[in-house]
Amino acid sequence: MAITLYDTTVALFIQTLGAMDGFLKRGLAHCEDNNIDPAAVLETRLFDDMLPLRYQVQASIGHSVAAIEGVKTGVFKPPYGDASASYAGIQAAVTQALEKLKAYTPAEINALEGRDVVFVLGDRQMPFVAEGFLLTFSLANFHFHATTAYDILRSKGVPLGKRDYLGRLNLKG
Repeated sequence: MAITLYDTTVALFIQTLGAMDGFLKRGLAHCEDNNIDPAAVLETRLFDDMLPLRYQVQASIGHSVAAIEGVKTGVFKPPYGDASASYAGIQAAVTQALEKLKAYTPAEINALEGRDVVFVLGDRQMPFVAEGFLLTFSLANFHFHATTAYDILRSKGVPLGKRDYLGRLNLKG
């Protein structure tokens, strides 16, 4: 069986954002059970020069849904999200991202192979072919930000384990 662009991107985005939906719910439950303000958790950083939980979740969405849309249009500019989004707001954004990703068909995504896409950040431009952009740039950034979001919740005492991060595995049968 050949592995497709859909398999290596959208399917993985769905798996990890599905897991993120779960660990954000557990994070909120932890806040409620321990009288912790969820708004304060959104501002948590692992280190002073790192961005907070809110951004990590929004960047995960940006490097999944927005990356696919960028390939479709030929230009990807990192979305920055809403800096005032509440905990419920980022949860809703993850749900919306999952809905968008689940609406893509394998044929639609696989047809993007070979397309040119330019990553634009300020006046810097980096040209890619779709699969190179998705597999070497967006996928790496997606997992970095998703892992950082998970790690921030762990640092706040949320009882999470590796299985929570892995999400729903694609098991045989």
